[in-house]
Formats: sequence, structure tokens, C-alpha cells
Amino acid sequence: MALTNKNYNKLTNLELSIQISLSGLSFCILQRDTKTITALKHVDFEKKLNPFEVLDQLIHLFNTEVALQVSFKNVNVIHTNELSTLVPKPLFKEACLADYLKFNSKILKSDFIAFDIIETNDSVNVYVPYININNFIYEKFGSFTYKHFSTILIERILSIEKNADGTKVYVNVNAAHFEIIVTDKGKLILYNTFEYSTKEDFIYYILFTAEQLKLNPETLHLILIGNISKDDELYNIAYTYIRHVSFGKRLDNYKYSQPVEPNHSNFTLIHSF
Repeated sequence: MALTNKNYNKLTNLELSIQISLSGLSFCILQRDTKTITALKHVDFEKKLNPFEVLDQLIHLFNTEVALQVSFKNVNVIHTNELSTLVPKPLFKEACLADYLKFNSKILKSDFIAFDIIETNDSVNVYVPYININNFIYEKFGSFTYKHFSTILIERILSIEKNADGTKVYVNVNAAHFEIIVTDKGKLILYNTFEYSTKEDFIYYILFTAEQLKLNPETLHLILIGNISKDDELYNIAYTYIRHVSFGKRLDNYKYSQPVEPNHSNFTLIHSF
């Protein structure tokens, strides 16, 4: 019997992660037996798209990228949007998914709502995935795994900070939005996401968050990860107002076919495996 694409997936050592947002797509391929990242690519859109247009871009990516025209043992999809909220696990009820989201997100009655368990924080991340993307991936590959990107981000930062003293403010920078994760002695104090279009927006939200948590810009430790470098205006304005600014590290154990610099970039994508 000829093996279908879905069956043949299980016979390879390659794993695929795809990160989906309305402003761009990213994918990363891991060769599991050698722990080597063999491909990593970003596609930024000229403007923010809707989920149907994003699916068209994803289909085009699979049709044109040679690295994607192979079979994969495992496929991961990472949904990136602001439609998520954290619920303490003892208070979580699966029947109340829409109720958790409706207070801080605009959701439709037709939206499919999913959730991830964050064991390190004894919490549940409730969110709206791009269901049309999920349907396409299922038709193409069969079973796959999906998570909200903030689940991976929070899990990884809490893992890094589990034995830490003091308070840390992590900022994960993307092209049009960023996330703030505040920890104190390894415990999650705050997670939030903000859209920005100028460097002034960027520093305003960071300083506003610090003020709300009564953190002093002279003493707080700001750690930058994601799409940012020392040459960026975002870094310069952060360093203007905050004394202690540094870059984080992925702390992964993978080898790379091509160098991936800097070490604080692609944080959620690479840690999704």
C-alpha cells in the first residue's frame, strides 16, 4: 500500500514549527536526531492582514519553500495574537471559556476558543486560535500540536527565572507589538501585550507598567528578547529612561546549520519544540 503524506510524516526525524500572526509568518525546522535547526525563516507582511489572507500567504509559503516540501514527524503551530487571558487553574472551568475572554478581548460568538495548561504557573491560558490555519494544517499533515505563543513565552521565562532573586521585567519585541512579563523570585507577577507604532509608545507602556507595579526605573532590571538590537531606537529610548537594560538568552541546546543571531531572537519559535 502506498504511504500517504500523513502516514509518511511519522518516518522522518524532521519537526516543523510555524508561528502565525496577522503581521507575518515564521517557520523553523528541527532535525531531532542531531538536535540541529536546519531552517529558519520569517515573512513579514506589508500591512496587517485578516486570517483568510494569512492562510493564502501560508499556502504560498508551502508551495514555494523547498524546505517545507518534505515530510515531518511532528508539526507545531504557534498562534500569535492578543486574544488570550490567564486563569488560575483552581478557578478554571472549561464551560466558561468565552466568559474568561470577553472582559479583555473582542470575541465573536462564532470564535473557537482553546486553552493551554501552564503547569509551571498552575494556570490556564485561554485564547482564540486561527481556526482556518488549524484546519489547513490538519488537512495537510493530520494530527499536530498547537499553542498560544504566550504559553511558550511564559513557560520558558518562568523556567529561566525559577531560582532567581528579585524582580525582572522581560519585554519580548515584535514588529508591531510587544509583550511584558514581570517575575518576582521566579513567580509570574504580570503578563500583558501592547501594540505600538512609535518608540514613544514602546517606552510609555513599559514605564506605565513599572509605575502600576511600583517598580523604580532606576533599579528595575529590564531584559529584552525578540526582534531588537543595540542599534534600534527602541533599545536607545529604553536605555534613556531605565538604568539597567540587558538582552536575554534563549539558553537552548540546539546546533544550527546557519548562525541565528542574536541569541535573544526567535525566542518562542525555537522553544516551541
